[in-house]
Amino acid sequence: MTSQRRNSGMTCLDTRKGRAALAVGLTVLLGTAAQAQSTDTTTLPDLYVTATRLGGGAGGALGITGASTTVITSEEIERSPEQTIPGILAREPGVQVSNLYGGVNGARATVDIRGFGATGAQNTLVLIDGRRVDLPDLQTFDWGSVPLNSVERIEVTRGNSGGVLYGDGAVGGVINIVTKKGTGRPNGAKAEVAYGSFNQVEGRGTAFASSGPHALAVYANAVRSDGYRDNSQYHQMNAGGDYRYTRDWGSFYFNTTASDQVLGLPGGRRVDPTLGLNQLATDRRGTNTPWDYANQQQASATTGVTYDLLPGAELIVDGGVRVRKQQAAYFPNCLDTFTGVFNTSCQKQIGTAYDTSYFKSSLVTSSVTPRLKVDTTVFGLPLKSLTGVDFYHTDYASPRALFDGAAPIHQYDLDQSSLAAYTMNTVTLFSNTDVSAGGRVQRTSLSARDAVNTGAPGYLDPWGFPTAVQATPLDDTQTNHAWHLGIEHRFNQYLTFFGRAAQSFRVPNVDERIGSAPYGIPSNFGLKTQTSRDLEGGVKVTAGPMFLQWSIYDMYLENEIFYSPYTTTNVNLDPTRRYGSEALATVQVSETVRLKGSVAYTRAVFREGVYAGNDVPLVSRNTAGVGVVWNIVDTRLVFSGDVRFVGSRRMDNDQRNVQPMTPNYSILDAKIGGEWQRYFWSVAVQNILNADYFDYAIASPYPDGFGSKLGVYNAYPQPGRTFLLRVGANF
Repeated sequence: MTSQRRNSGMTCLDTRKGRAALAVGLTVLLGTAAQAQSTDTTTLPDLYVTATRLGGGAGGALGITGASTTVITSEEIERSPEQTIPGILAREPGVQVSNLYGGVNGARATVDIRGFGATGAQNTLVLIDGRRVDLPDLQTFDWGSVPLNSVERIEVTRGNSGGVLYGDGAVGGVINIVTKKGTGRPNGAKAEVAYGSFNQVEGRGTAFASSGPHALAVYANAVRSDGYRDNSQYHQMNAGGDYRYTRDWGSFYFNTTASDQVLGLPGGRRVDPTLGLNQLATDRRGTNTPWDYANQQQASATTGVTYDLLPGAELIVDGGVRVRKQQAAYFPNCLDTFTGVFNTSCQKQIGTAYDTSYFKSSLVTSSVTPRLKVDTTVFGLPLKSLTGVDFYHTDYASPRALFDGAAPIHQYDLDQSSLAAYTMNTVTLFSNTDVSAGGRVQRTSLSARDAVNTGAPGYLDPWGFPTAVQATPLDDTQTNHAWHLGIEHRFNQYLTFFGRAAQSFRVPNVDERIGSAPYGIPSNFGLKTQTSRDLEGGVKVTAGPMFLQWSIYDMYLENEIFYSPYTTTNVNLDPTRRYGSEALATVQVSETVRLKGSVAYTRAVFREGVYAGNDVPLVSRNTAGVGVVWNIVDTRLVFSGDVRFVGSRRMDNDQRNVQPMTPNYSILDAKIGGEWQRYFWSVAVQNILNADYFDYAIASPYPDGFGSKLGVYNAYPQPGRTFLLRVGANF
């Protein structure tokens, strides 16, 4: 059975199984029909350049013509009953979210667009102000490192067309987090504190200052929580700042962030009918791994300039550095999986083979991304064009030892560079039809090395057998392509059709290549690149206070990268497919009441091979939700609430589709709050009906060669009813 070791959040292949995306996407209530209409303007869309990469401007959706998009505004974020970024995203159609650590502040959550399950994080590209957060390992994006008080809006584009502008990893979709800037804001500050269930305490601060061409924004927050589970304590501190200097010729900017996180790893609750064991029922909040942990520290700096070359032609040159360090340790699992008996005298052993392992990693990514933005008229036709070059370089080092301070058994070192050229062009025909075409060529070079120290503690197990095999060195260079064709036709002011066809790719990441396969199985440095081809079409309807968006899509994938529980390595799958339908509607019922609803049907299936026709694990077919915002007394008293439904899905590891499915569940959340003069307050209650549920489970491989494991799995239970009280003031 897979233990917490595969769910640590650390950069090792053992984390592979614990990554899955599950809990589902539905509704972020709180949007007005007017906001929805502004998102879906009938003018030629912005190409998502300055508005997002530099964080200025109003901006609409991603600006990729023909794509299904959503914009979540700062007002929606502030009024949502859910106050984590993954939780807010989970209310959008086509987005599914899973949490292994109780969901506090969105820590290490996996966000999955369009049904990739265990590999959802690797197939959903995350951007900060339009700049990719390049994480070439299995570590999911740290959502807790972005304070909600720093977010101006969140832009979601579904499907793989984002691969043209932003490169590999955008197979399922792109999520862009646009942060608040000081430009155009009055000088002032905002401070708030919060207290909630499990002794969660949070403090937030934001300040804006501007003078002439200068503008500054700074923000910070700190969160502490005991967590829902034993050994699920969570500590997070974040700080950041953004400086802008704006003149007639263009602008200069500098942005920096830093974060520090401490996270306990409670592991799963085991269910094993053969032993009469059901920890979900007998000890839901307990842990079998009381000492495991995963900590990380991050810092980034980005700087850039914009220069107006000519009217309608803007040159943008920027670059950045991102550093991330991680440490994780794993100690004895106190549950005897052969007898189902918990060892109450289990000790925090250090240095015993099998029972202890320690991982460190250092990741440094530097990038330069110049581009030219053109907004002009050619032969009387409006044209918007973006052409650029992306260069990313990553150094990765990871010593992996038996315990902290011991000589490493494995020393992994990888050096990866990518150089890409791309262009995206959109032209308006007949004043009511936008047509776009774009392409990307990306060359990726990788050098990977593994050094095994046969004299290191833990290299030999207690019986004298080696526990590690050195991987064959790899030097590889490959060229990949992405392209997009899109159309958006406005029949009239009420009805718009959109559609697209696109191709994208995903290069294997560090952990997928190096793995940690024991006992004679070397790492698989030589995985093939995953490719995808998308088709999508839909309509948008705007009728007075109502807005509706509906689309269908079909995606074919080759060489999908997946973890095999039978070989304990990553492999390229036989061809797979994703297809489905997504709908979103908003309506302004009255001056004080707004409604938003969504529904999605998502299928992820194996097309060929031994699993042909089976469902890909960790993907719910059906999700839905509805939300309401009611301004009871203008802004002084506001109620918001939503309910979301998440359908059942196959557990991780169950490619054979023989294990039980996870139960479906419905969650009801509500929030009431208001503003009075400079002060504001809110009380949010999550899971009002106190539903027992989990959005991730991993089943034992079946058959496993040691007898039946049918019905045996580890589940990661989520909290029941919780609350969060928040108060603050503006200065």
